[in-house]
Amino acid sequence: MTTAAQTFPKTLRPLEWLHNFLREELAPYSGRGLLVARMTIAATIVMVLVMTFRIPYGAYGAVYALTISRENPDATLKAVRIILISFAVAVTDVLIGAIFFSGDPPLRVIWVAATLFIMFYGLSALSNYTAAARFGYLIVITIPVWDQYISAEIKVEDTLWAVGAISLASVITVVVELIFHKLNPWDDLIVSIADRLKQVTSLLLSYANGAPDAASERQIQRLSMLGTSRMRRDLQRSGYAPQYAEKMSTVVAYVGRLVDIAANLVYFAPHIPDRDCDRLRRLIEIIEGTRTDLQKQRIPQQDHLISDGDLAQTTPFLSEMELTVSLITEVLQGAQPSGAFLPPSAPAEPRKGVFAPDAFSNIRHLRFGMKGGLAAFICYAAYNLMDWPEISTAVTTCLLTALTTIGSSRQKQVLRFGGALTGGSIAIASQIFILPSLDSIAGFLLLFLAVTIFAAWIATSGPRLSYFGVQVAVAFYLINLQEFKFQTSLAVARDRVVGILLGLLVMWLLFDQLWSASAAVEMKRFFVANMYLLAHLTREPHSTDLNVAAAKSYALRENINLNFDQFRQHADAVMMEFGPARERDLALRAQLLQWQYQLRMVFLTRIALLKYRLHLPGFELPAPIQAAEQEFDTQLARILEALADRLQGEPSAPQEGFDQAFDTLEEVVQGSHPADPSEQFTSQLGTFLLLSQRVHGLVRSLDEDIAESMRAD
Repeated sequence: MTTAAQTFPKTLRPLEWLHNFLREELAPYSGRGLLVARMTIAATIVMVLVMTFRIPYGAYGAVYALTISRENPDATLKAVRIILISFAVAVTDVLIGAIFFSGDPPLRVIWVAATLFIMFYGLSALSNYTAAARFGYLIVITIPVWDQYISAEIKVEDTLWAVGAISLASVITVVVELIFHKLNPWDDLIVSIADRLKQVTSLLLSYANGAPDAASERQIQRLSMLGTSRMRRDLQRSGYAPQYAEKMSTVVAYVGRLVDIAANLVYFAPHIPDRDCDRLRRLIEIIEGTRTDLQKQRIPQQDHLISDGDLAQTTPFLSEMELTVSLITEVLQGAQPSGAFLPPSAPAEPRKGVFAPDAFSNIRHLRFGMKGGLAAFICYAAYNLMDWPEISTAVTTCLLTALTTIGSSRQKQVLRFGGALTGGSIAIASQIFILPSLDSIAGFLLLFLAVTIFAAWIATSGPRLSYFGVQVAVAFYLINLQEFKFQTSLAVARDRVVGILLGLLVMWLLFDQLWSASAAVEMKRFFVANMYLLAHLTREPHSTDLNVAAAKSYALRENINLNFDQFRQHADAVMMEFGPARERDLALRAQLLQWQYQLRMVFLTRIALLKYRLHLPGFELPAPIQAAEQEFDTQLARILEALADRLQGEPSAPQEGFDQAFDTLEEVVQGSHPADPSEQFTSQLGTFLLLSQRVHGLVRSLDEDIAESMRAD
């Protein structure tokens, strides 16, 4: 059995990290193929209309058709609504600037500088980042039009064509989504539940066959870290009848618990003895049947898993998984009261204002607007002074790569440049080797489909890689969809790359060096914040109301999950940072990654123990064990806070009571002998003690590692 002192993953070399990174990001997942198909169809329809009717700014329309949110038809419609509102505001701003300032060059320059500052300030201070980004995007693609020596009428027409092309693409995308949903209705909540049940059965089947599958283990751990917040949001927005929504809320909670148990099972690398194999295969059969019934909107008809004649298992968590699956089927059959584990629905999302709560009090937003606006204005001035408007992509690069840390900004810059270079290379190669032999739009359609599917697959990766796929499509579309003819010169691709390089250079010289925090510092900040949050979670529940306690615990869990995601993104960003502190930051990154792995294991184990703290039905403990558990949790929270204080350079008192509290808990559990202990109760106590031992070992190991690191420094 794997213990807390197990060997943690070694730090990967850059090439190994890149290989694992690409494998994780490009791997198929449930629904990815259908999503790519919908994206490709929408972009292709836009391309055909653009090429047939020679619509200006068609390349940008195709890009928007590829990138609009597609979580569900409602989310897509909401994204389109945000785009149209943002564009309306942007067009109003551009036309006002043209009316009052286009005739006076000095005033025009002042207006452009002010607009660029407002654009970047909005990226940081507005509560809706998408709206701010769409507003800024239309600004930067239409500003060059008003600097050209053409009639005012043509300038207005070009500006309106830009809005019209993107609006048309947005409407086409919504129509495609609605048609797909009509032909093949899908329920995001059911899809998410079914996917989790499928991953659990894949994991259990690999254990039953005696061949643990590393891919299934990683997927289960990922789903456990994601939690159930997205499913609960889908439930809240589903429009289900109240009674059915209450039932599905309880199912979501139990499915989340099942995934958490499976994630803990991974760390014990169990060998399934023969006496448990039949029970495990029966469990797999029940889960698969429940998943199929859910997808076909049927009521599961399976019998209960646990019977009085069952023997006590030696496989960790088997009884807990059986109990959880039984509760899922009982809720769906209507035999188990809903709401036994969580509130019937997720808390209502607070209404967001236009601006972030600290938009006018936090100087960070002002600094972001100043340095972003200054970088973009330098690029604007540069291409105007050189009379080279074709490299205006420099300003777009500033907008699209402006993030809050050096590493995350550098990461997006690398993705933008790499994607543009790849897409431009494909477009140039097509112009040289493929397009000369094509004489109809049908032939171009095949080329367009191939490139779009490739770009869309990458664009549906996680946030660490998706931007690369978008830039591949942008580069290819700008070269092949803007002028409705074969490009016989490399000037278009050259100008685009030069513009990107100029934008990246200015961002590096100015944006990355002014008031920026390194990604390594941000990594440490999120790690310390999670230690404090985990200490808070360990002390829960403070309320005796089960619904209130469960809701508070879930909120803390989601905050910790969000911080883990941010930590991972900053860890990737450290690899993109260079300079005299690089070696020190890489060493800190390696250290924090190992500690984060241990902290994540503590977190997952605490989630599994939470049901005992909440005294959920079926997981009640005798009063002496409850008292010992509460004292152990109190000492655990104190040592986590002490470790966080130590990492921040603050003094912390020795936490000698932690080991003593665990010894007491172990003695109380082992000495507990009810008058008539059942097989299930004995198994439950064994699982509880096993989890507690694991938490103790992990935290003690983490304490020793941090102490050793502090002594070395």
